[in-house]
Amino acid sequence: MKSPEFADRLTAEGVDLLLNVHSLYVIHERVLRAPRIGCFNLHPGPLPEYAGLNVVSWAIYRGESTHGVTVHWMAPKVDEGSIAYQERFPIGDEDTALTLAAQCVRRGVPLLERLLEAAVQGGSGIPEIPLDFARWRYYDRTIPGGGWIAWETSARDVFNLVRACDYGPLPSPWGSPLARLGREVVAVKKVALTGQPCDAVPGTVAAGGDGGIRVATADEWIRIERMIAAESAPRGEIASLEAGNRLERI
Repeated sequence: MKSPEFADRLTAEGVDLLLNVHSLYVIHERVLRAPRIGCFNLHPGPLPEYAGLNVVSWAIYRGESTHGVTVHWMAPKVDEGSIAYQERFPIGDEDTALTLAAQCVRRGVPLLERLLEAAVQGGSGIPEIPLDFARWRYYDRTIPGGGWIAWETSARDVFNLVRACDYGPLPSPWGSPLARLGREVVAVKKVALTGQPCDAVPGTVAAGGDGGIRVATADEWIRIERMIAAESAPRGEIASLEAGNRLERI
């Protein structure tokens, strides 16, 4: 795919259409020109707003209420080709990066079926909707805040970060959100909004009325539902957290 010589093979075999699904290779320009109809990518995000990498995580982290999946014509520059087919759908508070990625797959398959149906008819009916580059934004491999929880932000922001990192049981490209508890680094795996206002110093740990553990943010208490010692993450050992502790960034 990355080699220009691959284009010769496509031409020799009379390939009509090339489809890229979840490949991180940048395809050579000669290869993009080789198929008779064209090359297409199934992108797990709405273009033009969410081009690039890990966009399901970025959408949750940024607090978006909707997301999307796009089949687009491939261009020499990543995620800059015209849109062929796209569907947008809501994001709920119950969504994690994994469930949102799964939705992109589930909703993307019918888009690929539409693409192939049009290709069987010769391909001339495949839409080419130019991107609005005033709205185009590319996301790279950067992890927000280096992966550390900023307790001085809102409870909603913390909630979104934890969900954006959650690909469980699969590994997350962002890892787990981290916090420092004394000399120990802990990984926060699951939290819940409480809606309870607080005026404590962000990061302060307190007992919840339901017997759980709450942590102060800039505006509300947030409940810690699962947390492990970061260095023991593969074994899933639960980190100790008690009222009066303080969670901080590095």
